[in-house]
Amino acid sequence: MKKRILALWIAILMIASIFTGCAQKSESGDPVSSEPEKTVFRVGMECSYAPFNWTQKDDSNGAVPIMDSSDYAYGYDVEMAKRICEANDWTLEVYKIDWDGLILALNANKIDAIIAGMGVTEDRLKSVDFSDYYWSGDMVMIVKEDSPYVDATSLEDFKGAKVTSQLNSVWMDLIPQIPEVDEQPGLGGNSEILVAVRSGKIDATVLGETEAYSAVLANPDLKIVSFEKGKGFDYSEGEASNAVALRKGDSELQATINEVLAGISSEERSKLMAKITELQPMAE
Repeated sequence: MKKRILALWIAILMIASIFTGCAQKSESGDPVSSEPEKTVFRVGMECSYAPFNWTQKDDSNGAVPIMDSSDYAYGYDVEMAKRICEANDWTLEVYKIDWDGLILALNANKIDAIIAGMGVTEDRLKSVDFSDYYWSGDMVMIVKEDSPYVDATSLEDFKGAKVTSQLNSVWMDLIPQIPEVDEQPGLGGNSEILVAVRSGKIDATVLGETEAYSAVLANPDLKIVSFEKGKGFDYSEGEASNAVALRKGDSELQATINEVLAGISSEERSKLMAKITELQPMAE
């Protein structure tokens, strides 16, 4: 009896060793790598906000796949996300999310960061933290080239004008600074806003300087109206800048991203933005 039990145990051990050996080999017979998988960095953006981010049909110029889609994302924000991932050996995943849903998605842990040309405001700081700035600009207005406001030099000159911008944006918050402005309901995005200006539905819109340059490059019948200091909008540096939004208290990720951003000089950022603006789909 003892011999039979001993033989049974030997057989069990031999079978176990065979299966253990198989588990350590791939289908090709080569050993399976024991290296840990790369960290995935999930980034949310609109993918419709050139030159910061947009949607295209292929991976040209270094565009990356949009998750759960056959399309690709590219733009200045995508390049910033790629550099953060390259510096840390992370895998980048881009998720296309409507503007109003970005912070909700971040705080629901559906994404790890928002890189979407987002300005830093006191209201947003209540629900998210931000990295250092990765882009800064001025605040301007856009009008039609034949508009009576095209030669305006101050906000005073826009008295009574019909003005709007993107809903829930920094720009929308600036409109009440225009004397006796006829503020119109906020619109969904830049494309819709520019159509409204071109059609005469509104007289002007407020945009960041970079976005405005992008808009007139694609629409030569539009013009930028900028202001001298003291004659334009009153805003903070954060409102005119863009940073990566992170969940509250995610200080480790914040420090990691800031380290990467610190290694990108202002000259390099300007050159990259100039290149990206020329590549945007609307400019073709």
